[in-house]
Amino acid sequence: MTTTLGLFDLQVNGYAGVDFNDPAISADALDHALSAMLRDGVTGCLPTIITAHPWELEERFAALDDAVTRSRLGPIMVPGYHLEGPFLRAEPGYAGCHPIAAMRDPDARSVLELSKTLSRPILMVTLAPELPGALAAIRKLREYGITICIGHSAALFRDVADAVQAGASCSTHLGNGLPQNMPKLENTLLAQLAAPGLAGCFIADGHHISPDALGALIRLKGIDNSILVTDAVLAAAAPAGAYRFAGLQISLDEHGVVRVPGQSNLAGSALRLDQAVRNIVKWNIASFPQAITMAANNPRKAIAESAKHHGISLPISNIEWDDLLRPRYLTS
Repeated sequence: MTTTLGLFDLQVNGYAGVDFNDPAISADALDHALSAMLRDGVTGCLPTIITAHPWELEERFAALDDAVTRSRLGPIMVPGYHLEGPFLRAEPGYAGCHPIAAMRDPDARSVLELSKTLSRPILMVTLAPELPGALAAIRKLREYGITICIGHSAALFRDVADAVQAGASCSTHLGNGLPQNMPKLENTLLAQLAAPGLAGCFIADGHHISPDALGALIRLKGIDNSILVTDAVLAAAAPAGAYRFAGLQISLDEHGVVRVPGQSNLAGSALRLDQAVRNIVKWNIASFPQAITMAANNPRKAIAESAKHHGISLPISNIEWDDLLRPRYLTS
C-alpha cells in the first residue's frame, strides 16, 4: 500500500449520474456524486458550470451552491467553482458542445455579480483571450482572486503572451476544444504549449487525445506544469446509455466515449481521475509519483493563490493505493 495526497479535479461537470449543471440538483444528489468521487480517490474538486445564458447561469449556480451548503460532503470537498464559458470562441470546432447562442464577449462584472450571491467563490474561469475586452476582464478577475484559464480559443502567440501578462495561468483541456484542421505552426495549441506561464490541463482518457500525443504534450509542457483533469459529465462512474447534461441530450457508449447523438465531437468525458492516473502510468508517460503530482499537487498549486485570496483552505486528505493502483479514501 502507498499513501498519497488525495486527488483534486479542477474540471468536473457531473459524476455518477448527477449533473452539476442541473438547476434542480439537491444536497442528497450532490452527496451521492461526491461519495462516488471519494471512492475514486478524489478528495477535492471545483464543480464546473458550462456556457449558458445569464439567467441560466444564475439559476444553476444558485442551485449548486445551495446543494453544496446543505450537503454533508460539499463543505469538505468543494472550496469553490469553475465557470467554463460563456466567454468562448463561438465557432464550430472551438465551441465543442457549448451552446454558441449563449456565448458572449468577456465581462468581469457579470462573473463578480454571480459570485456575490454564492457561499463560496468562483475560483476559476475559462475564457478565450482573443475576444474583445478579454484582457481587461482577465486583469479585473485576477484582482478578485479568480484563476484564469485559456480554453475553447483560437488565441495565437501574441494573444497568449498578452493573456499571460494580464494574469492567465492555465490552459483548459489543452489539445481539445479545437477544430480538426488548423495552421501547422501558427495555431493556439503550439502557442499555449510553448507559453512558460501556463500550466496545461489534460484529459487522459485515450479519447480526447491519443496516448502517444498526450505523452508528447506532457513531455513538452513538463510534469511540474501539467495537470490531470477529467472534464467528466454525469456519465462518469455510471453505465452506458443516454443522459441529459446542461440541457443537452448526450450518450455514453460501451467504449467510454460521450457524445451528443449524431455529432462527432466529444461532450465531456466519463473519465475518473484515478483512472487517469492509472492510464498515465500504463502508457509509460509518467511514473506513479509523477502522475500523483499531476492529479493531486499541481491542481492545488494552480488555485493556491486564489484560495489564499479568499481565505480558503484546500482539502488535503490522504488516500491509500493498492498494488493495482486502486485508491481507498482514508477517513481517519
